[in-house]
Amino acid sequence: MSYFGVISRRISTTAVCNGKRNFKKFPIYNKRGSKIFKKQQMENPDPEVPVHKRGVRDVGYHNGETFVFIPEKIPEIIVPDLTNCKLKPYVSYRAPEVTQSEFTAEDLFYVVYAPKIVKDFKEGKLDENGQPLEPSPEEKLSSEEAKLKARQTGSDIF
Repeated sequence: MSYFGVISRRISTTAVCNGKRNFKKFPIYNKRGSKIFKKQQMENPDPEVPVHKRGVRDVGYHNGETFVFIPEKIPEIIVPDLTNCKLKPYVSYRAPEVTQSEFTAEDLFYVVYAPKIVKDFKEGKLDENGQPLEPSPEEKLSSEEAKLKARQTGSDIF
């Protein structure tokens, strides 16, 4: 009965909560509970309640009752020594903008092979076919070996 004494019926399409909320429907990771509750939860994990570790990966795995530690899973951070580095740790917005054309295979040829060819030509170290008499290690590679060497890790660093 309403305040005015008019009886009205209402239809609801949702389930009756009776003051309770279905928190399994809305996972809220590590937001509820005290520090003691979270410590108990980590010691005796409940499979129903997901434990969110905020992007931190485990350094091992649980083998029944024990935890197996794997030292290879600990990330190794390698920081170079920058004591005598002349570069600044930032780039100023007042730095001039550098526009550079695309580095092509022809440019690579002129940088790497052209000086040796010119030097061999001036010193007369080419045979009648234009091949070098004293080839460098890069010139001795077959096409398959060169392709494998080009696809190795770190080959793009000059």
